[in-house]
Amino acid sequence: MADEQKPEGSQVPPPAGGEAAKPAPPKPAAAPAPPKPPAVMAATPWDSDLAREIKERFGDRVGETSTYLGQNFIVAKPDAAVSLLEYLKLEADFDYLVDITAVDWPKRPERFDVVYVVYSFARNERVRIKTYIPEGFKLETAVGVHLTANWLEREVFDMFGIEFEGHPDLRRILMPEEWQGYPLRKDYGILQQDDRWVRENLGIESGQ
Repeated sequence: MADEQKPEGSQVPPPAGGEAAKPAPPKPAAAPAPPKPPAVMAATPWDSDLAREIKERFGDRVGETSTYLGQNFIVAKPDAAVSLLEYLKLEADFDYLVDITAVDWPKRPERFDVVYVVYSFARNERVRIKTYIPEGFKLETAVGVHLTANWLEREVFDMFGIEFEGHPDLRRILMPEEWQGYPLRKDYGILQQDDRWVRENLGIESGQ
């Protein structure tokens, strides 16, 4: 059967509801989510014979003995850090200085954390000593307790500008002596560099 022909001039009726449907306007882009606050380290008290001995020996010069994910640490006042290293070495068998490092908190009055990591082969145990210091404070050198502190303190000085009182040879160890600034400070931008040193020593305009 042949299809029926529509009368000339006829139009297809609009869909129910009136006019032909129009595409919906695009939704405005969602505002970016605010940054998440920094995670809080969920440390718990470190309860052991060694922790109790440290508190008894150093009194209020030690503010905290805690543990986090199985890692024990001590928060000490700056003038107690080297004495605590010596005590741990001579009386608790922590005779290996693994590292000295720092953390920069530019907006905090005590701008830097300085962290010492020691290890005991006899105990198969690691302990961290953490102390907080303001900009310009000079910590006592630990070279008299651990000779390897010489190079580790130089690296902290080179990267953060933290000085150690009594160090026998406190100078840069990674960066050139003439380098300006301290690369691991948070106000030293990731692309920042000493352009003058690059031009004078490498003969190029930029090291980027």
